[in-house]
Amino acid sequence: MCEVLSPSTAADDRKLKMLFYAAAGIPHLWLIDPLAMTLEAYRLEGDRWLLLHTWPGEGRVRAEPFEAIDVRLPALWGGRKPPPRRTG
Repeated sequence: MCEVLSPSTAADDRKLKMLFYAAAGIPHLWLIDPLAMTLEAYRLEGDRWLLLHTWPGEGRVRAEPFEAIDVRLPALWGGRKPPPRRTG
């Protein structure tokens, strides 16, 4: 299952929908936040979601259950580029 978060629905997606998906036995969930430019991958462990990883920015991702597929994060952001990372 994959949910694209929007400011108006993000709270429900993270609470109500995640509970619903867990109760339905959906084994994996991705949350894509195009504003924060992050992809979160979860695996259902019993009745709880285990956060596997959060990927920000512009890289490539191989995430459960699609490890064989290279997902290019910039394709998820609708052509927007993340701001430069601060160092120091």
